[in-house]
Amino acid sequence: MTTASDVLDRVLVLEMVRVTEAAAIAASTLVGRGDEKAADAAAVEAMRAALNSLYMDGTVVIGEGERDEAPMLFIGEKVGSAPGKGPKIDIALDPLEGTTITAKAGPNALAVLAISEEGNLLNAPDVYMDKIAVGPGYPEGVIDLDKSPTENVEAIAAAKGVKPSEIIACVLDRPRHEALIAELRAIGCGVMLIGDGDVAGVIATTNPETTIDVYMGSGGAPEGVLACAALRCVGGQFKGRLLFRNDDERGRARKWGITDLDKQYDLSELVKGDAIFAATGVTDGSLLAGVKRRGDRMTTNSVVMRASSGTVRWVKGEHRIG
Repeated sequence: MTTASDVLDRVLVLEMVRVTEAAAIAASTLVGRGDEKAADAAAVEAMRAALNSLYMDGTVVIGEGERDEAPMLFIGEKVGSAPGKGPKIDIALDPLEGTTITAKAGPNALAVLAISEEGNLLNAPDVYMDKIAVGPGYPEGVIDLDKSPTENVEAIAAAKGVKPSEIIACVLDRPRHEALIAELRAIGCGVMLIGDGDVAGVIATTNPETTIDVYMGSGGAPEGVLACAALRCVGGQFKGRLLFRNDDERGRARKWGITDLDKQYDLSELVKGDAIFAATGVTDGSLLAGVKRRGDRMTTNSVVMRASSGTVRWVKGEHRIG
C-alpha cells in the first residue's frame, strides 16, 4: 500500500519551491504599481504554468475560487503533466497572498503552496473562518475558540510562565476586530496589527524572533488551511470555525461536503497525514525577504517544509532575467 510519504516523495520538495518562485517573480514586476488584479493575474498564470510542468496528477482543492469565478487555478482544476498516471496530489494555493500589499508595496506578500496526498486537505469554501493559532511548545488544548480572547491569553501566559501583559497577539486590522482588539488591550496584551496576509501572521507565531505569541481573529478559510499546512510541518496548534454571512455561503460549504457548519476544526482535521508547504517572498516581511532585482539577476527567498520529517529548508535562489 502506498503511504502519503511515498506519494509525496515523487514530487520533489524543491519542485514546490520552483512553483512559488515562479509566482513570486511574476508578481514582483507589479509591486507598488497600484493594480491588485494585474499582480494577482501574473502570479496565477506563472504558478499554473509551473504546476503543469510537474509529473503528477494534481487537483486544486483550494484555489482562486470556483470555476465560474476564476479562469484558472479554480477549485477542482486538474494540473500536472501526468493526468491519470502520476501521483495523485491535492493542492492548496494562493499565488499571491496579499494582493493589496503588493499593489501598495507593503510587507509580507507571499506566493504560497501546500500539497498533500489525495483527500488530506479540507475543501474549505471561500468564506471567513474564525482562527486562533500558537506556535510549538504549549500543552495540547491551550487554545479554544469556545473560550473568550481573555481566557485564551491567560491560558497562553500561564503555560509560558508570564503575565498576560507580556503576551503579544497578531490581529488583522479590520473594523470587525474592534471588539477583539479592545478586549486584548484591556488586559494589557500587546496587539500587532497587520494590514493583510494572515498566512504569514499565523506562521509568525512559530518564530520567536517575531515576538508574536498568538494569532487571533477572522480571515479567509482557504488561508487557514494553508497556514495549517505550515504549522503541521513545524509544530503548533490551530483552531478554526467557519463563519457564514448568508444562506449562499452555507450552501457553498455543503457543496464541498461540509455538514456540521458549527464545527471547531483542529489542525489535524484541516491538514491530515503528510504535507509539504512552500512559500516565496514577494515583498519583504517577517517570514521572508522579497524579490530583489540587480542588473540582469534576480534573487528570491523561500521556505519549504515537510510534515513527515519536520524538515525546514530556507532556499535563496538567483535567477537570470530574460
